[in-house]
Amino acid sequence: MELVQMKEALYEGGVVGAGGAGFPTYAKLSDKAQTVILNCAECEPLIKVDRQLIMAHAEEILSGMQMLVDTMGAEEGILAVKKSYTAAIEAVQSRIGGYPKLRLHILPDIYPAGDEVVLIYETTGKIVPQGKIPILVGCVVVNVETVLNLYNKVTSDKDVTSKFVTVAGLVNNPLTVEVPVGITVQELIDLAGGVSTQDYAILMGGPMTGRICSAHDIVTKTTKAILILPPDCPPIAKRRRESRLDIRNAMSVCSQCSMCTSLCPRNLLGQSIKPHEFMRSIANGLTDNVEPYLNTFFCCSCGLCEMYSCHQDLSPRRLMDEYKGKMRAKGIKIPDKAGKGVASPLREERRVPEHRLVHRLGLHQFDVPAPLVKCEKEFKEVKLMLRQNIGAPCVPEVKVGDSVTQGQTVARPPKEALGTCLHASIGGKVTAVTDQFITIKA
Repeated sequence: MELVQMKEALYEGGVVGAGGAGFPTYAKLSDKAQTVILNCAECEPLIKVDRQLIMAHAEEILSGMQMLVDTMGAEEGILAVKKSYTAAIEAVQSRIGGYPKLRLHILPDIYPAGDEVVLIYETTGKIVPQGKIPILVGCVVVNVETVLNLYNKVTSDKDVTSKFVTVAGLVNNPLTVEVPVGITVQELIDLAGGVSTQDYAILMGGPMTGRICSAHDIVTKTTKAILILPPDCPPIAKRRRESRLDIRNAMSVCSQCSMCTSLCPRNLLGQSIKPHEFMRSIANGLTDNVEPYLNTFFCCSCGLCEMYSCHQDLSPRRLMDEYKGKMRAKGIKIPDKAGKGVASPLREERRVPEHRLVHRLGLHQFDVPAPLVKCEKEFKEVKLMLRQNIGAPCVPEVKVGDSVTQGQTVARPPKEALGTCLHASIGGKVTAVTDQFITIKA
């Protein structure tokens, strides 16, 4: 398949990054790619999607990777899998011999191994310049589920209408399941046997980068996990704290130990982000030097600084995210400045083992299998959000009262805008169309 044809197929098929960011996959493809990297680091604790997809669909995923390598004219494809995912590694090893341009790379069990800048360094030794994108070093990074969706579109013309999600934590039967895009969080929890306690909070996404949500929130193409967690565990308690208290705490107790910077994965790859300098500036109202503020643009928001590194229970990541948002709102753009371009000689010793992180988060009791199961339930209604990915929201192509079939295109991005098409995840009648969503009832 030609590159232009594949881009068109992925655009029409609604294929986006399924790992969480949701960048339209067609926009990543480039004839400048030298290396295609499959991200099977899962990155966040407790999420079990990617490793199980490789076990269940190894042939399809390997074939999808080969398609990407051939279409872009890349030199090789790397399947990056954490060393603790032994069953996934065995599944790849048993089949990869039939794919001469693909190789397996076993990653260390560290966090955040799934951050694309970290992943590229671990697999190729290349460092992406700060503030830039991976193609500048000849790399394209793709998620496991994304490649499976690509394979299904190219070989069977199957559009993206479903999502694999791990449901774990305080549920009776932790599981990973494929469900239609547009169902509610509560319906996912019901599939996992319901909650096992009356006192809980719901996190959409992983414990490090996810967000607190409600049972009425909607599953999108980027929903990878629903975690039911104790309200007093660090991932929940920190998110519920007001930012003004975070600033007050920084003013009163930050010891300037610089541990947040010492363990920062982007800083260890030579980037300019220094959380301790930012904390010093906001704690003391320092504005004569704007560098600590501008350097927050190079933060990847992995959350290590506040969830693991800081012994004072401060929240550098949350405060940096808030300041980045305020600067963007004022039209300030990412600085175009070079980093060191080399990794710290101390990097290997300062990488954070994932099992230590899980214990620090107080979540070790929930780090249990969440087996991939087939969903037997038929869903009667879906709510398709028009913004499913990075880029412009889709514009509806249907109206109330229309009958639609599963897989039918119901919305698409404005012309020339970044985005992908949206498809009906069940067949039925359109019952609502707004500027935010489309509702379909079976």
